[in-house]
Amino acid sequence: MKNESTSTAPLHPPVGGFREIDGRRLHVHRQGDGGPAVVFLPGASAIGLDYFGLQQGVSRFTTAVVYDRGGTGYSDEAPLPRTAAEVAAELRGLLRAEGVPGPYVLVAHSLGGAYAHGFAQLYPHDVAGLVWLDAFHRDWDDFVPAEASLAASVRMSPTEEQLRQALPAIRRMCEELLVDYPADVRDAVVAYHVSERWIHAGIAERASMADLADELRAGPGLPDVPVIALTPLGIDPGQQALMSEETLRAMHDGKTRLDAAMVGAVTDGEQRVLSDTGHSQLVFERADAVVQAIRDVVDRAGRA
Repeated sequence: MKNESTSTAPLHPPVGGFREIDGRRLHVHRQGDGGPAVVFLPGASAIGLDYFGLQQGVSRFTTAVVYDRGGTGYSDEAPLPRTAAEVAAELRGLLRAEGVPGPYVLVAHSLGGAYAHGFAQLYPHDVAGLVWLDAFHRDWDDFVPAEASLAASVRMSPTEEQLRQALPAIRRMCEELLVDYPADVRDAVVAYHVSERWIHAGIAERASMADLADELRAGPGLPDVPVIALTPLGIDPGQQALMSEETLRAMHDGKTRLDAAMVGAVTDGEQRVLSDTGHSQLVFERADAVVQAIRDVVDRAGRA
């Protein structure tokens, strides 16, 4: 069932601007020059500016684009959840409107992997490479214990009321993770992550994970392009609150094997295991490893 959030996003983000795609304004921020351009696909509950620090690093060697899907962040409302094909078509329209030529290196974090895969299925010639940041994969349930399956994850997810009660702790965590961001960007991102829209959009998008896996299984696998998968094995506080230690260990083992299988299915694939950070913290605590992986895929894609 789709959820229409009644909350609205701030009209003026601290950086970037808007493009109208299919009658809906989408927030987009572009930096740097050169190609292939790098496009960040946020996870559920995340927005483009969560990846602002990574964008700064990547913009030193190529074009870097962050954006908000419809219904999230600073973009206009959209019925949630949405299919991978809907999100992919929206993103392609945005990149064309922004004048960013393809093919692109897609950097997918968490649920963003579903939308990156959907983009690759629809527009394989527009994909130059992939960087997988502990990202969604359609075969997840084949590698992890039943207690960590996509359906189980949705059942275990916090309710709206539980998230509201956790907002003070979430604010503190965001302020710590974003301490090096410019003050205006940090304040805007923190404000979003303690907003009603953040609560509603995250719950709605996560509810579609099993459906997204079914949708993606009906199409081809990832294209044969350079792929680097970062597999973090540190404990994520959110996951720790929802799963037993035994389930977490089994899940980490499963996702390690899943990422290995994914990169093994392409000609130029590589897995990099990180033991010192977790799922949500990866893009902040190990920005160095993420930017290096992106640089490596950009270089390999340029030589292909």
